[in-house]
Amino acid sequence: MPKNMGSLDKTLRVIVAVVLAVLVFMGQISGTWAVVAGVVAAVFILTSLVGFCPAYLPLGMNTCPKD
Repeated sequence: MPKNMGSLDKTLRVIVAVVLAVLVFMGQISGTWAVVAGVVAAVFILTSLVGFCPAYLPLGMNTCPKD
């Protein structure tokens, strides 16, 4: 699996995931939206750790710097 995410992309995803998690745990988001926010946060953290986003494939995107 080739990496297709640059460091800025990964950092922004982690920040968004942390914000979503804090909003859920503080009770600002509840119900179905809390579940959706939790899933999005988990996916963002996972893709940031791996450095690969499957959604970028059909879009032809690659934010990873070229060597």
